[in-house]
Amino acid sequence: MKIATFNINNVNKRLSNLLDWLQSSKPDVVCLQELKATDDAFPRDAIEGAGYGAVWKGQKSWNGVAILSRVGEPVLTRTRLPGDPSDMQARYIEAAVRGVLITSIYAPNGNPQPGPKFDYKLAWMERLRRHATALRKTGAPIVLAGDFNVAPTDLDIYPSKSWSDNALIQPESRAAFKQLLGRSWTDAVRFLHLDERIYTFWDYKRLRWQRDAGLRLDHLLLTANLREKLVRAGVDREVRGRDGASDHAPVWIELDLD
Repeated sequence: MKIATFNINNVNKRLSNLLDWLQSSKPDVVCLQELKATDDAFPRDAIEGAGYGAVWKGQKSWNGVAILSRVGEPVLTRTRLPGDPSDMQARYIEAAVRGVLITSIYAPNGNPQPGPKFDYKLAWMERLRRHATALRKTGAPIVLAGDFNVAPTDLDIYPSKSWSDNALIQPESRAAFKQLLGRSWTDAVRFLHLDERIYTFWDYKRLRWQRDAGLRLDHLLLTANLREKLVRAGVDREVRGRDGASDHAPVWIELDLD
């Protein structure tokens, strides 16, 4: 099973990019973030025309997450991260596909920091950690996929001081991601590419794509019962270089589930 995560950065604006990539890469499951569309505006017909069933949680102008599958309809299990009934931001969706529980996560950016947005980011990450722990204890095979808005280590950002005040690389953000991982989850891309500089996001500003000045913000985390089934992992970098591209590239893993 090939599972990908892709921050599409406006699903309708970049629909042709998405459809082209689906046709060329043929992932079995796709976790999308930053739909920037209401539920009614999600391009269901186009997605189904490409051979994918979908579940989604939209939000006008901002956020929004979805899970697509071409290996059976995704069975929706949750559309909100538990722990704060007042939080209405569309940042989390969860579905089962062929016996694997898969999430699409769009964690808060947290900028500017310090401040309320950074506090929300850290509180959201702690809620995610608690929910992930509860899921893991069920014993189900689980993939936590999405844009976590954290570059976990200095290896996950190009050598630079220009991001030093950014919420994506603050010690508190990195500590929250590390605590989420703990000893029980495997960062699939880093597991197979231990010492490699791999990026998944290149800001539109300052020619960062052209200079390969990227960050690794998009991750797929696996429960222990999936780690031994991990075969390959990578980033479809060329998608970021296409006309009208998202500022993120798709990240994918292959699991041998036979």
